[in-house]
Amino acid sequence: METIRYTLAPKIVHKTIKTVDISLAKLVIPEPQKFRAQIQGRKILRLWRRGKYLLLDLSGQLTLMIHFRMTGQLVYFPPSAPHPPYTHIVFTLNQGVLVYADLRQFGRLELLPSNKIEKHPILSKLGPEPLGIKREEFEALLKAKRVLKALLLDQNVIAGLGNIYVDEILFCAAIAPHRKACSLSRAEISRLFCCLQRILKEAILLGGSSVRNYVNGLGYKGKFQERHKVYHRRGQPCPRCGHAIVYTRLAGRGTYYCPQCQY
Repeated sequence: METIRYTLAPKIVHKTIKTVDISLAKLVIPEPQKFRAQIQGRKILRLWRRGKYLLLDLSGQLTLMIHFRMTGQLVYFPPSAPHPPYTHIVFTLNQGVLVYADLRQFGRLELLPSNKIEKHPILSKLGPEPLGIKREEFEALLKAKRVLKALLLDQNVIAGLGNIYVDEILFCAAIAPHRKACSLSRAEISRLFCCLQRILKEAILLGGSSVRNYVNGLGYKGKFQERHKVYHRRGQPCPRCGHAIVYTRLAGRGTYYCPQCQY
C-alpha cells in the first residue's frame, strides 16, 4: 500500500474527478448512483494510507477509503492508454484516468465524511504503523501469549504487515514463526525490531513484491520478490545454512521458514 501511495500521489493529488464509470455495483459504498453523484466534481486534496487502507481526501469534506484485499489494483493512466483486465471502476480526472481493477472482486471503495474516518469501525481498531512504532512500544506488544506470526499479522496489534513480509522479517531475525511472542528474549526482540524496519524499508525502495498480480500506482511490478529468502521457496536451500525451506500453515496463512536456523 505504501508503494501504491507514493507512486500515485504525484499523479492524482490536486486533480479533479470529472466523471466516474462503475461496472460492478458491489465494489462501491454507497450504491453507484449516490457514489457517482457525491464524488464527481471533487478535487483530490491528499492521498494517505492507514494500515492496508488507501485514503483519498476530497474537497467538500469527503474521504474515499479503498481496501484492495487480495487482488485489487489502483492505477493511473494517460487518457488514451488501454485499461487493464478486470477493470470495474474508472475515475476520469481533468488530467488522466484512475482505474480500479480487481480479479476476485473482494475489494471495496467506501465514500465517507472526512470527520468520521478516524472513528470508522475498522480504522479505529488498527494498531500502530510498523515504521512509526517505537522499540519500547514494540516490546510491550510481544508480551502476549500468542503465536508470534499470528500476532504480527493481527492488524489490531500492528497495522499493515502482510504475510510475505512477516515471513521475511522472521527469517531475517532467525526466529521461528510458531514461537510464542512472550518467549522472546530482549536480544531477540531487538533483532526482530531491526529486521522489521530494514525489510519494510528495503521492500518499499524496491517497489514491493509482485508474486501474483500486484502492481504499483503506475502499473509497474515490484522487485522485492527477487530478494525473498524464504517466501515461496519451499524445498529450496536456505541462503543462510543450506537446509531446505519448509512450508506449513500458521494463523490460517501459508508460512515459509528454515527449521534449522530459525529457532
